[in-house]
Amino acid sequence: MSTSYASIVASLHATNGQSQLPIHSSEGIRSWNIPVSFDDSTTNNDIDHGVTKAPYERGFSPYEFNGGTTLAIAGKDFCVVAADTRLSSGYEILTRNSTKLHALTKNCVLASAGCKTDVDQLRSVLDIKMSFYKHDHAKPMTTPSVAQMLSNTLYYKRFFPYYAFNVLGGIDEHGQGCVFSYDAIGSFE
Repeated sequence: MSTSYASIVASLHATNGQSQLPIHSSEGIRSWNIPVSFDDSTTNNDIDHGVTKAPYERGFSPYEFNGGTTLAIAGKDFCVVAADTRLSSGYEILTRNSTKLHALTKNCVLASAGCKTDVDQLRSVLDIKMSFYKHDHAKPMTTPSVAQMLSNTLYYKRFFPYYAFNVLGGIDEHGQGCVFSYDAIGSFE
């Protein structure tokens, strides 16, 4: 016999919370019950903070934001890329000696902040793609080409993205400094 939400609420209003609501889970109805009252009186002084008595949902996220600050400045004939070296998780500092910079070519540097594991994976993927390009074309990629490849790589993973926020800086083929900034899904900022 199935009952509707409206009939459950009506019966609870009629009995002023003498009944209890069952907790539904993916395994079916469990034995836990939560008392319900619709008046202003507090008959039960036990406060449940979701720790011991009633079940509560725990969230899961595959991403950890390890923090970081990156920046780049470009001029007519130069580019400076900088980043901090602190790796943290929540309020805990894991190390003060973790670089966020990665040289992709002799003229191009990637600075990435975000989830350390995703940043490392993104660097590996970019290195592999760049080695293929160098093998196929017998020359290294230019900085604007690396920027386009980075954007395409990030956008390709947009539904389960690399949790990495990137600043790419370097010198282009004309000797001028250039800076590109991308969010986690490859949008140019």
